[in-house]
Amino acid sequence: MKAAIGIRRTNIVTVVTRVREAGIAVFLLLLVVFFATRSPHFLTGNNFNNILAAIAVLTIVAVGETCVILARQIDLSVGSILGMSALVVAVSMRDHPDLPVVVPFLIGSAVGLALGAFNGLLVTFGRLPSIIVTLGTLYVFRGIIVVYSNYTTQSGEVYSQETGASPSFANLATANPLGLQNSVIIAVLIAVLFAYMLRKTRTGRAIYAVGGNPLAANLAGLKVNRTTFLVFALSGMLAGLAAVLYTSLHLDITVHEGENFELTVISAVVIGGTNIFGGSGTIFGTVLGALVIGVVQNGLQTSNISSLWEQAIYGFAILGAVIVDALITRRLQLALRLRAQRKDEGVAGP
Repeated sequence: MKAAIGIRRTNIVTVVTRVREAGIAVFLLLLVVFFATRSPHFLTGNNFNNILAAIAVLTIVAVGETCVILARQIDLSVGSILGMSALVVAVSMRDHPDLPVVVPFLIGSAVGLALGAFNGLLVTFGRLPSIIVTLGTLYVFRGIIVVYSNYTTQSGEVYSQETGASPSFANLATANPLGLQNSVIIAVLIAVLFAYMLRKTRTGRAIYAVGGNPLAANLAGLKVNRTTFLVFALSGMLAGLAAVLYTSLHLDITVHEGENFELTVISAVVIGGTNIFGGSGTIFGTVLGALVIGVVQNGLQTSNISSLWEQAIYGFAILGAVIVDALITRRLQLALRLRAQRKDEGVAGP
């Protein structure tokens, strides 16, 4: 009977997820139509490429944040991790401009992985709430950035026409051999990889299980602490990897890089339909959420609408997503209770 109920619950969750993603897609389409009526330049291939390029870094970091939130945790430090990783990569490429292009990816990912693992250790072994831990490390990592930059506004000076330093790195994110910028291609590959991992591997199923019910996951023999540590490490690593593309795009890196970026990242995840209480959500939904943010940012610019509306739109979108998710969750729980009751009474469910 438990197995049957579990199968039915899985089917219901799958249907709910598809409905939720369809709703986000409709909302995205309405935004596109609105901005297209405001500006003739919005619905152009070049502008669409601009939107994709603008959200590439956001998408990569949001994929990692999705894993964290699915496991019923939260990481508020991703902006500081991105900033720290970007600064280390910028200084490394400034001092060693002849390094192969693969090296900055290794450096950025390693720095992000170390910082993310630190968060994971505090949450798992320290048994501390992730919201408190990552709020603290947000400022700790930001302080380390200031110290690392020798208490100045550190400029990476990775590339300039005067020095001719590392042009291959300067063009790393913006090169478009397939008609799309490298940063977009990398973001798509990471999204596809993690979508597969979450849906098709034991590790991904463990993340969903831990987020859905940590106690039940522990009783089922899953390593809850190990899974929790893993999602923070993955989130940090992806933030570090995204920092490499960020550095290549901006080149001059300061101590302020990534400030408040965590708010945009979490917005993309929540707007994309991931349940803030864990256990439900998809990478595809997060990509849709990032697209919503990209369309809003670009649409306001091309339509000459004040950017002050940007935060208001994000706020309404987040509130709407949370309200809809709460309603869906309640209906799901009610449906499960009714089916379980009918099963106990020996009445076939619908």
